[in-house]
Amino acid sequence: MQADICVVGAGFTGLGVALELLSKGYSVIVLEAQTVGFGASGRSGGQIASGFSPGMVAVDKMLGASVAKSLWAFSENSKEILNSRIQTYGIECDLREGELYVAPKLSHSEWLQQEKKYCEDHFGYEGYSWINKDELRGLMASTRYIAGLHDREGGHLHPLNYTLGLAKAVLAAGGTIFENSAALSVDKGKQVRVSTKEGTVQASALVLAGNAYLDAFDLGQRKNILCVGSGILATEPLGEERAKKLISTTACICDTYFDLDYFKITPDTRLVFGGQDMALFPFSEGRDRIKRNMLRTFPSLGGVKIDYCWTGKIAATRKLLPEIKRLEPNVYVVHGYSGQGVVLSAVASQIVAEAIDGDLARLDVFENIHHAAIPQNKMLIKPIIYTKLLWEKINDAL
Repeated sequence: MQADICVVGAGFTGLGVALELLSKGYSVIVLEAQTVGFGASGRSGGQIASGFSPGMVAVDKMLGASVAKSLWAFSENSKEILNSRIQTYGIECDLREGELYVAPKLSHSEWLQQEKKYCEDHFGYEGYSWINKDELRGLMASTRYIAGLHDREGGHLHPLNYTLGLAKAVLAAGGTIFENSAALSVDKGKQVRVSTKEGTVQASALVLAGNAYLDAFDLGQRKNILCVGSGILATEPLGEERAKKLISTTACICDTYFDLDYFKITPDTRLVFGGQDMALFPFSEGRDRIKRNMLRTFPSLGGVKIDYCWTGKIAATRKLLPEIKRLEPNVYVVHGYSGQGVVLSAVASQIVAEAIDGDLARLDVFENIHHAAIPQNKMLIKPIIYTKLLWEKINDAL
């Protein structure tokens, strides 16, 4: 088949790129190895955060105040794009406002306060509110945390339903999505030719949007990302009364540990609780670790039934900032959201579409961010991960 653009990956990014390009008059074919939302887009916690994973103070130190300001503007724009897509296409995805970051100890509390002050002073951000210990006790039935930072402009959604909504919008706009059609190889040139088991797509440009799920399709884009796992549990329905006693806010909650936990109450009153790096542990063991942390956070759930559990992979870079760049003049890659893919994929998909359409201004900001390579050899990477996790766990414990 022939199209102006071929996109590999039917998740937040790939479908977002397709939508943006279709609105500009391009023809688009999306190839998906499994089904829409099979990867992190359908399996995440659905959190919508402000800023970037390392925090804006760290971004300033790494890249300078000017780049930090540009990235913050992109992040704010991303929230606008996401909300606009949900409204424009009528996507039913349980969108709720608010994200609450909770600190387990004083040093983490001080870090959150620094982030709040930095964003207020440098960006004029007014979305953060400080939550002291007594106020936090009124919001959640846990003694594990001592303070929190509430982001009124953050939020959360049902990630798979959001992804399916984007897919419907792509189809309605005239795009084509082929599921169960893994990209196997590509011939590069002025026209790229992507081969699958059942056929080929020829296009003027190629966008790789498979994030951590392009293991067998490496055009050199994987060298700067580390694919790690995350697992999530969902309890049985708790009922309105019990759920509100457990967590009275409709915000999603995320702690500040390096090996973080994140959780929320769903509209059907389940507690969804996620976390732990699954790269080092079989999921059966990881699931037990997540449940132990859930009970450590909420001891009153000792007898609760776990109805669902699932795992998936995310991609992270060493700077914990997404990588958005051209591998070739007409081959683009977007990945490495480092836990912020729900929201940042919205602006990233728009930036790539702009670049394909000839406007490289915002892409240049990301292409000027240097991402150091990460060893891909499994014999090398596992000891590195163990050492890093051990060091961060020691820091978390201090």
